[in-house]
Amino acid sequence: MFKRILIPVDGSDTSNHALVAALQMARETSASVRLVHIVNEMAYLGGIDPYGTYSADLTGMMREGGAKVLTDAMAIAQSAGIEASQALLDEPGQRLGASVAEAVKFWGADLVVVGSHGRRGIGRVLLGSGAEQILRLAPVPVLVIRHSDSEIDATGKARKEERVS
Repeated sequence: MFKRILIPVDGSDTSNHALVAALQMARETSASVRLVHIVNEMAYLGGIDPYGTYSADLTGMMREGGAKVLTDAMAIAQSAGIEASQALLDEPGQRLGASVAEAVKFWGADLVVVGSHGRRGIGRVLLGSGAEQILRLAPVPVLVIRHSDSEIDATGKARKEERVS
């Protein structure tokens, strides 16, 4: 079975859902866990200054945000009783899937567990699919965790159930 599970995290509900599933798998198989967050400058193209570089403020904020995501994910792992390591990956200009593939090779992971936001239509065209990139480029099996279809609306966003009393 899998002994080294790499879990990319971004702090979203979907990512946390995948994190919990991966931690459960790790507990059941006594696997090692590595949490990674990728500083994805490509998601912030609007932050490029006229000279084609990122402002130091924006890059610093992305790194700080990534560190917080990892701290929160580590807290979830600790509360589940799972020891985990972490890495903040920052390779300017590199796509998410390539960063994860490199992390897999560097750490020696034999499984990647990733959440999928389930974007469809124009949202997928504009924002891309990180899970799809990881599936295409990872040199090991990838387990994609999604919310059930009943929790996803037509735009691919998680839908909250309304209760009628």
